[in-house]
Amino acid sequence: MTGNNRLGDEVSPYLRQHAGNPVDWFPWGDEAFTLAREQDKPIFLSIGYSTCHWCHVMERESFSDAGVAGLMKEHFVCIKVDREERPDLDALYMNAAIALIGTGGWPLNLVLTPDLHPFYAATYVPREGRPGMPGLLEILPALARYWSENREKAAATAGLLAKAIRDSNESRGGRRVHRRAADRMIQDLTIQFDSLNGGFGRPPKFPMPHIHLFLLRYWKWTGNEKALRMAEKTLLSMARGGIYDHLGYGFHRYATDARWLIPHFEKMLYDQALAAMAYTEAFLATGNRELGDIASGCMEYICSSLASPQGGFFSAEDADSEGEEGTYYLWTRDEITSILGHEDQRIFLQVFPVSNVGNFHDPASAGASGRSILHKVHTADEAARMLSLDDDAVRQRLGHIRTMLLQHRNTREKPFRDEKILADWNGLAIASLAMVSRALGKEEFLDAAGNAASFIISRMRTDDGGLWHRCMNGVAGIRATSADYAAMIYGLIELFIASGDPRYLKSALDLEEYHTTYFWDTKTGGYFTTPESAADVFARQKEWYDGAIPSPNSLSFSNLTRLALLTGDEEFSRRADMLSRHYSHLADTNPSSCAMFMAGYTLSAGPLQRVVIAGKGEDPLFGVMRSFFDAHYLPFTIPVLKDEDREDLVSGILPSVKGYASRGGTPRAFGCSMASCQAPASSVEDLRTLLGITKE
Repeated sequence: MTGNNRLGDEVSPYLRQHAGNPVDWFPWGDEAFTLAREQDKPIFLSIGYSTCHWCHVMERESFSDAGVAGLMKEHFVCIKVDREERPDLDALYMNAAIALIGTGGWPLNLVLTPDLHPFYAATYVPREGRPGMPGLLEILPALARYWSENREKAAATAGLLAKAIRDSNESRGGRRVHRRAADRMIQDLTIQFDSLNGGFGRPPKFPMPHIHLFLLRYWKWTGNEKALRMAEKTLLSMARGGIYDHLGYGFHRYATDARWLIPHFEKMLYDQALAAMAYTEAFLATGNRELGDIASGCMEYICSSLASPQGGFFSAEDADSEGEEGTYYLWTRDEITSILGHEDQRIFLQVFPVSNVGNFHDPASAGASGRSILHKVHTADEAARMLSLDDDAVRQRLGHIRTMLLQHRNTREKPFRDEKILADWNGLAIASLAMVSRALGKEEFLDAAGNAASFIISRMRTDDGGLWHRCMNGVAGIRATSADYAAMIYGLIELFIASGDPRYLKSALDLEEYHTTYFWDTKTGGYFTTPESAADVFARQKEWYDGAIPSPNSLSFSNLTRLALLTGDEEFSRRADMLSRHYSHLADTNPSSCAMFMAGYTLSAGPLQRVVIAGKGEDPLFGVMRSFFDAHYLPFTIPVLKDEDREDLVSGILPSVKGYASRGGTPRAFGCSMASCQAPASSVEDLRTLLGITKE
């Protein structure tokens, strides 16, 4: 053991950040559980992650304080958990916190009985009390007294809560989700829509890309222009706001204001992946190149800043640097004018206005700081017209200016990077890289997706064919949860579609078989978060709600729907149907809370079809047909590339396409739904007819 407690030998960056605390932290495990039972002490459980701003604040204020540490050691067995290492524990205890106090967040702090049942919860707590907010120095002794004087009551309350969480897995559905749930979601979103700034509801505003995936697909399915307008307005507003990093690319976590200007500055891998999916579909749906540029920017960011040398992607970059949130990303006007020449200043400040006063308020005084978050008020073309300059010349100058400012920014102290490689987040990144590579013709993104998939499949597999959840410093560990399987399957399906390589589909099918064997509820359906062998959780949950990351059941619905069409295997359809029945109540009452499921629902309800392009891979017509799919918004069509040069491999993995072949060497495209097939297409015009595309 190194450091002041038992966290020094952990691989988690978050746990290691607390290794020097005077608090006698334990990692989650039997050593801590046994001590709590032997000493009859409650457990103080604190959950967070390495790039969490308020986790850092609480670590500095409270967990580094000797007085707080003394109280914690005297009265509790103290456990630290990295929520990104153990998302199953985080989800379980977050649900408990919401039941206890009506809210959740990180850091998440709970007090548990020695049998791991929670009876107290809080998020950020200061060291000393403030008006309306008691401090740890008050709370800890009060909790110790409560445990000493009301132990049976605390245990009974905690036991009832644990039972309620276990019982929440009981089936809530009975019939399939109906079209009216999608219509209801449009009505709800229309009411919540901020027509001035884009987005839904009041600040803080989160990107929530799965809502936009639903809106875009709903528009394509029904022709509802309002859905398209809400998605495009919001995505453009986000892209032009301070929530997007206009120099290094990629999105910050969320905006604290209505205008998407002031972000919470951490950058997460999953945010980039999900955002790129929405921006890619929006680009294909609208033809607006600005949207495509943002999708590409998100992928450029993860490939330049989060890529590991081995092929997987790291988790996140911190919000803080130099002890303050956002310092790395902020600019003064003097700083910019000292770097740029007069003409470059004129162009840059027309697009990104920066004043001497600044738009970022000092966190301590709430007064003007003189520092600004870059945000775009004009496009390059608009700036060119306003300055009477050539459009192309302005775009080129802006590219050069970006390089200069980025070089200067890179001399600053960079935010901490969490170098955990997580299977589920990498699955989402693989999916988005594959999607963007198709839409924008960027082979480098397809290569990056393939490298990440190879890393996970080769370096993060268990001996029995399952997955490890986390790899850090080359060491894989922690058994995967349902989210890891669902996201990796999702990513592998997209990679198969983009590359045409059937081996990716084979890997997806293998993982789905494992996922079903160990996580599927054979009684009522749905995927448990943890396998039955998980002994350190008091309840096996099923996750339905889509938060910042889609739930594994939502992703799995899309996976099963697409696998059923690709393979013709009715078992996939049966499981998808059972999931739909589980979701019916939630979709009827609060469809926006399961937006990724609703995006997948449009696939099953819309005109979903599989189109097999059969021919020689090097044939020019084969390539033209393939490019036709990539250039059009076809969310309800799954293209399958059957390269006849590897006929045995393709047909061995997908027997359902064995009969499809070129004619006289001419490639042909075969379109089939779950119920019927159409006449094959032997030209792009025939393909246009087959797909029902009447105009560009």
